[in-house]
Amino acid sequence: MPNKREFKKYVDAIGASACDEMMAAYYNVKGVDKEAVEKAIAGVLGAVGRAKSNSNVFFDKGVRAFDDAKSYSRAKAEFFRKLFQKIAADFTGELDAALKLFNGALPAEVKEQNRKAVAE
Repeated sequence: MPNKREFKKYVDAIGASACDEMMAAYYNVKGVDKEAVEKAIAGVLGAVGRAKSNSNVFFDKGVRAFDDAKSYSRAKAEFFRKLFQKIAADFTGELDAALKLFNGALPAEVKEQNRKAVAE
């Protein structure tokens, strides 16, 4: 089971890094579509907020609902494993959509420079 605190720190770090790069392009890249970058940043911030909010869930059953403590622990671990897989998948999907929007906002010459830099 992932630690909720560590998961939230991870989501914050990824979101902050993405927003930092987008803000740098917003202010420093000539010809960037500023409106699209603003929407992309809002998408990242929304994804971070939803992921952190959705991780504030508790297992709604007590030990008494199960035959023994081992069954309870197994069910609780399975619940949180599935929950965090879903939250992480949703977060990744929303982040990918925001990054796609951001990449579409960049001018063609900047995209070409980025491709060359990655190829090297």
